[in-house]
Amino acid sequence: MSASFSAFIAGKPVIGAGPALPVINPADETELTHVAEAGPDLVARAAEAARAAFDDGRWSRQSVEARQEMLRRIADRIDAGAAELAAIETANTGIPLSQSKVRHVARAGHNFRFFADYIGQAAGRVYDQAPDHMTLVRRQPVGVAGLIAPWNAPVALGAMKIAGAIAFGNSCIIKPSEQAPLGVHKLVELIHDAGLPDGVVNLVSGRGAVTGDALVRHGDVNVISFTGGTATGRAIMSAAGQMLKPSTMELGGKSANIIFDSADFDQAVDGALLGIFTNNGQQCLAGSRILVQRSIADRFIPAFLDRVARLRVGSPLDAGTELGPVASRAHRDRILAYAETARREGMQILAGGKPHAGFDKGFYLEPTVAMTDDAAATVCREEIFGPFATILLFDTADDAFRIANATDFGLVSYVWTQDLYLALRAQEELQSGVVWINTPMMRELRAPFGGWKESGVGAEGGMDCEAFYTRQKTVTMARHPLPLRRMGQG
Repeated sequence: MSASFSAFIAGKPVIGAGPALPVINPADETELTHVAEAGPDLVARAAEAARAAFDDGRWSRQSVEARQEMLRRIADRIDAGAAELAAIETANTGIPLSQSKVRHVARAGHNFRFFADYIGQAAGRVYDQAPDHMTLVRRQPVGVAGLIAPWNAPVALGAMKIAGAIAFGNSCIIKPSEQAPLGVHKLVELIHDAGLPDGVVNLVSGRGAVTGDALVRHGDVNVISFTGGTATGRAIMSAAGQMLKPSTMELGGKSANIIFDSADFDQAVDGALLGIFTNNGQQCLAGSRILVQRSIADRFIPAFLDRVARLRVGSPLDAGTELGPVASRAHRDRILAYAETARREGMQILAGGKPHAGFDKGFYLEPTVAMTDDAAATVCREEIFGPFATILLFDTADDAFRIANATDFGLVSYVWTQDLYLALRAQEELQSGVVWINTPMMRELRAPFGGWKESGVGAEGGMDCEAFYTRQKTVTMARHPLPLRRMGQG
């Protein structure tokens, strides 16, 4: 099979001379294509193209109305190419096609429309309290943004980064994961099909230690936005920090999904399943620690396990599939190693913990549920990033909040209760950047999305992206000719 391009620079695909990185379909283990890694030379070319596009104003100096029109044209182009884009995303990631279409590709188009709307309402500030001066605060684009997208939702999250960066007049370079680059490759092609000026959006593909490192360290790249693992985030932020380069980090999670006895029972069961098993369990915001109030445990756990046993595991191309393969052989083996760790530490494996027996090829797992009374157990502390839930019991609200907060992460929390006052207390007590009450995974783009503790630094969202992708400039003007002290007059 022919290679996909290594980079997309100044509106043209480029095949580099770096090592060939295979791109594997996790459903059948076939090689979809291979991508020659973009080395520092191609990263430098992409940075030069992005800088030139920014400096000459082909995009950065266009009116807000012109940028809005283009962002909406990109969204329309994504919608028109949705079937192909979803098929590519599914083949590359193993995400069920139904989820790729409805969640990932639809969200990609929405990202561009959201920022088109947002920039039409963004405003500066004026301070006119001083009698002799008027001061205005305006924002200008930062220049070139380096964007690093993850492998678990490359199109949706890559589109969020691109839309947020270019909406405010910046140019950008996006680096998809070497494991799942193809959806982002297609997305960048669709963006250019819509008519975006060459050089505004560029792409480089390759491993983080090579391509990503060159991107972060390049002098023409002004800011870095990264979504991925906490260890990698630390390395990127350290490298960026050495250059005083601002960065936002959306990192790992080990989120608590708290089921109180005051919950709507059926909704809580549905929500717990969605929280851990959508996207094949591979999402930083997964509700992987399910905290169940002891008074309803004898009812909740059998109901949850019954539904787990009936999850439809299958080809991601089948319309009825709810759980497809995980993204790679190495990742499958890593998840299975956690199941073995749970057994070794004396935990109950209530479901799964093994490769799925129904498939000769592909990285399929049985959906896994473990149970423990030790909140410090390995599988309760470390991010597994797969279809692996851990159940812990609690007695009181104090217990629930203590267990939920006993983690190095703090991305999201889920709360299921019909008790208004308990819900209000929960949102106060829980140490996470996002708290979802009686709802699974609602992403409000107007609001910040970012984590506390080791789940990240900074946030994405309307105002937060504006703050990150623009610089403030304070301009003070005299209201009238001022009587200035005349130095040197004796």
